[in-house]
Amino acid sequence: MARDGATRSLESIELSSLRDPAGIFELVEVVGNGTYGQVYKGRHVKTGQLAAIKVMDVTEEEEDEIKLEINMLKTYSHHRNIATYYGAFVKKSPAGQDDQLWLVMEYCGAGSVTDLVKKTKSNCLKEDWIAYICREVLRGLSHLHSHHVIHRDIKGQNVLLTENAEVKLVDFGVSAQLDRTIGRRNTFIGTPYWMAPEVIACDENQDATYDYRSDLWSLGITALEMAEGAPPLCDMHPMRALFLIPRNPPPRLKSRKWSKKFQTFVESCLVKNHQHRPTTETLLRHSFIKDLPNERQVRITLKDHLDRTRKKKGDKEETEYEYSGSEDEEGEMNEDEGEPRCVLNSILAHTCTHTSPS
Repeated sequence: MARDGATRSLESIELSSLRDPAGIFELVEVVGNGTYGQVYKGRHVKTGQLAAIKVMDVTEEEEDEIKLEINMLKTYSHHRNIATYYGAFVKKSPAGQDDQLWLVMEYCGAGSVTDLVKKTKSNCLKEDWIAYICREVLRGLSHLHSHHVIHRDIKGQNVLLTENAEVKLVDFGVSAQLDRTIGRRNTFIGTPYWMAPEVIACDENQDATYDYRSDLWSLGITALEMAEGAPPLCDMHPMRALFLIPRNPPPRLKSRKWSKKFQTFVESCLVKNHQHRPTTETLLRHSFIKDLPNERQVRITLKDHLDRTRKKKGDKEETEYEYSGSEDEEGEMNEDEGEPRCVLNSILAHTCTHTSPS
């Protein structure tokens, strides 16, 4: 696959030359844990401005992956629907110990969509809130896709909300830049319950490919998560879900209370054959997205709801559908070089993945 854009400049980053964060940023408290380190609420020392800081050890094996993530963030985070990248720092460790990389990102104080759903009565969001969030996610994806980047891990926990009800995509940890001419991938990566059938097929068939439309399937599953409290098949072991997703009919909204527009939007996202799935731009023109009534009022009511639910933020409950199997079982799912960045169970896991529109 051709190396271009963010990938091409890997060699230009020298991690050892990055500044030490001492006196510039300080850590306040842990807000998320993951395989690759921890995410902290942090603070800019001079201004007091809050930031999200992802702290991870710089190991020799993961150095290229870290450089790629920094490049993705530097190149693609300048969009209103993507958490902004502020900079990278290296905290030197004593000889014999790994240095620490600090990735500093915009702080989204209202948490993830998953957090919000779990703290909302009946575990479902209002339909106009779902339409607004889906529209903002599509705008962020449109930016990534136009630069030939696939997110590859769209789900409620990677869609964050600011205190003003702005919507930001995070977690570039598994993102991929597509070749500008071929525009397809065949690596098996993502989070099982939200994973598109064509991505799962890559594990079973080395000739199978997928493109940026895999993000749109994941958005459809995220819409179901917002409407029903959890993604389909969430009560099953992830490996069982991986088996069933390509074989089952596409999931649909269970309740009849939802509008026809919402139902058809979900159906449009969840087309099993990705070659027949609508593009990001087409979905932005869908009536569910385009006809959002009184956006100002939607934002006001969502912000009010965020303010009320944030008071319960100390609850640190596990998401029910986060299956925690053995390390061996987890290893079975994360098969290629871009092992999915862990699910960061709190208000900041920051990174995105991108796809190619052609």
